[in-house]
Parts: sequence; structure tokens; C-alpha cells
Amino acid sequence: MVRHRKRISRRGLLGTAAVVAVGAVLVPVAVQAASADTAGGERNPVRALEQAAHPLRSTEPRGNTADLRALGSMVGDAKVVGLGEATHGSHEFFAMKERVFRYLVEEKGFTTFALELSWSAGLQIDDYLQTGKGDARTLAKAALANSPWDREEFVSLIEWMRVYNRHHPGRTVHFMGDDIGAPAVNDEFFGRVTGYVQQNHPEALARLNELYTGLRPIDDVFAYLGKPLAERQQLATKAQQALELVSSLKGAGGDAFDWAEQNARSIAQTAKFLTMNPSDPKTLPSFQRFRDEVMAQNVNWWQQHTGRKVLLSAHNDHVSYAAGDPKTYPKTQGAFLREAMGKNYLPIGFTFDRGSFLSKDAALGGDWKKFTVGAAGPGRNEHTLDQVRYQDFYLDVRNAPAPARAWLNVARPTLNVGTQFPANPHDVAIAKSFDVLIHLHAVREADERKP
Repeated sequence: MVRHRKRISRRGLLGTAAVVAVGAVLVPVAVQAASADTAGGERNPVRALEQAAHPLRSTEPRGNTADLRALGSMVGDAKVVGLGEATHGSHEFFAMKERVFRYLVEEKGFTTFALELSWSAGLQIDDYLQTGKGDARTLAKAALANSPWDREEFVSLIEWMRVYNRHHPGRTVHFMGDDIGAPAVNDEFFGRVTGYVQQNHPEALARLNELYTGLRPIDDVFAYLGKPLAERQQLATKAQQALELVSSLKGAGGDAFDWAEQNARSIAQTAKFLTMNPSDPKTLPSFQRFRDEVMAQNVNWWQQHTGRKVLLSAHNDHVSYAAGDPKTYPKTQGAFLREAMGKNYLPIGFTFDRGSFLSKDAALGGDWKKFTVGAAGPGRNEHTLDQVRYQDFYLDVRNAPAPARAWLNVARPTLNVGTQFPANPHDVAIAKSFDVLIHLHAVREADERKP
């Protein structure tokens, strides 16, 4: 077994001691130990992984980016790069996303940051980025409320994007939300559709308002799910009819029409999504599959309509080609994007060995709070990755040496934490899920947003 050679600072040792003192929350899973962390008795792959690994200087978004040049080569000509996260609430994942986005903007011509946030909330943030009207911190509080991204790290990202736009008025960066409309679809967003129709096709406005009656606005999707299923199905049918009405008004088309149609499509997507029951285990897979399909459709629409390169930020199980939990996520956003875009889509996954993150006791409710896990045990993907001599590193899974590639092709328990914890590691074959992997030795919980 290769000797563990991680460089751990005095501050890191003190932090680890503090975690032990208060009692770490350990991952509740029994993992079968693999004597050599390899399949079929193959030799330990650490040396081969080290040959492929590129060390990271930092995960923080400031300073020299020379250590990201190899990552830029790995990205190549991809038009959409999916950048995952192994938890929904760790500082290093969020900070690294800003760092990578800055690099891709400045060196690779990317101009859009996409997030698994509602389409309507994404437009709110983008309006601020383009106009400067308002305040980044106030906007983050409103647009990111109750989400795992309502954190200081995303305030930092939004502030940087706004500063960039002030200095590059001819080539501004954009923010998009690619998800369905949760936790709300407010009246203002419906107005983006009806306002267009009122201005350009007033003869159709009465019918459009009739179709949106009872649906406009959705103030709280959780309360909306309390409506009888038959009523939700009827409203979803009307939302689809409203989309078809708007689509029929294309006429000469143009940019304003395209956006009105896409906004109407988002409303229809959300209404259909809300005919499903996320608390029913029998329908949960179809619920998640539809959501991932919608997110992929929205990213693909944005990229094709704007021609802009997109960094797509989401959980590992969304950006990957295959989820670690295929029963819950039968087809991922990444799989849909690969079908639509081929090699123009490139997913980057994250793993980590130990540390803290934010999650909840129950997926549908409750507050985001801190959890902590200790080092990954033998048999886990993270256990072997963490033996690579670099503290933090990334590697091109596609072009790794043969022994490393063989190891990366085998499914092993890997921890990916979403909106609920405790959670068990699921079997992940890294090479079948991602094109590039970033591994971090340790993470901490994301920073609370300042008032």
C-alpha cells in the first residue's frame, strides 16, 4: 500500500482535533474493504493516478491561475462544461466554481454561469448583472433564499460577475437558472410572457390570461402540491396550451419572441413537474428524470440561442453521465446533454476525503445545517484518490494511464451528499460518470451569507 503523504497544516491539525473533540458525524455505511483498492487483484493504482494528476494551488478564486492551464486543455472546445459538487454545501466546491468560471471566462471565452436554480430566479440575477440596478447581497437573499447556494460564496461570484461586466460592456457575462420554477413562480415572471403578448399580439391576451387563471402566480410550490391531483393536472394542461398559444404567435420571430416562448415553456415545465409527487417513492424516479431532462433542455436552449459557452453548476448526480443512485436518478442531466451535444458537453466531477458540509434532516423541509464526516475507509474511491501525493488535484479521466483508467472504470462506494443526510455512499465508476475529476483532501461547510 502506498504510504499516505498528504501535507496537513498546523491549522488543519487543530481543526481535525476540534472535530474529534465535539464528536464527528460519521458516514453510516458498512463498506467491504478491498485489500488493494483494485479489482481482480490488480496492483495499487496510486502511482498511475499520480502520473495523470495535476496539483491545485488553491480552490480560492483569487491569484495566479497557472495551475489551471492543463484544465483548460482538458476542456478543449467544449461548449458546455458541467462542474459538479459532492455536497450541496461545502466552501471549497463553491469557491472552486468561481475560480474555474473566472478562468474559463478569461481564457476560454465562456460567458454564462448556469445553476440548478429556477429559470425565473436566474433571470432576476442576470437582470442585475446586465443593468447594475440593485445590490448583489440583497438580490442573493431574494433569489437564493432557502437554497444551499444562499451563501457568501455565491454573493462573491455575483459581485465578481457584475464588476466584470462594468469593465467589459461589449462582452458581458450572464447568469442562468436551468431548473423548474421552485420554490415559487411569481407574478412578475408570468408578466414576462403576458407583457410580450400584450405589446405584440394584444388580440391573444384575453385567451392567455384565461389559460393562466388559477396558476398565476405560484407563491409556494409546496402549498401548490397540496391541491388535488386532478386540479394540478388541469392547470398543467392549461399551461401547455398557453405555451402552444405563444408559439403560434411567432410570426416574424425575433429575440423578444424567443424569450417569451422560452419563459412560457418554463411555466409549462413547472406545472407538469408539479403534477408529480416527490414524496412517493414509486413516482420519485420519474419526477427526477423529468427534472433532469428539463434542466438539460434549458441549458441546450440557452447555449444554442445565445451562442455562449456555459459553465453548468450542479450536483455530481446531475452533471454526470450516470448517477451513483440510478434507481432515483434513472437518467441524468449530463446524459441528456451528451445525447444533444455529443463532445460539446464535458462533465467534471468532485470527490473529497473528509470534512464538513451543509445538508438537511429531511429533503422536503427543514433547515440547512452542518454535518461532518471522517476520512473515507478502505474500498471507497476517495480512500485511494487521497493517497495521491498532492493535497488537491485534478486529472483527465479519458487520457489517464491504462492502470489508472482500469481502476477508474470500476464502480466503488463514493459519497455524494444532496439535500438529506445521513446518506450512504453509492457505487460510482468515475470513468463512466465524468471526463475530468477534481479531488480535494478536505472541505468545510460553506459560509453563511452576511446580512
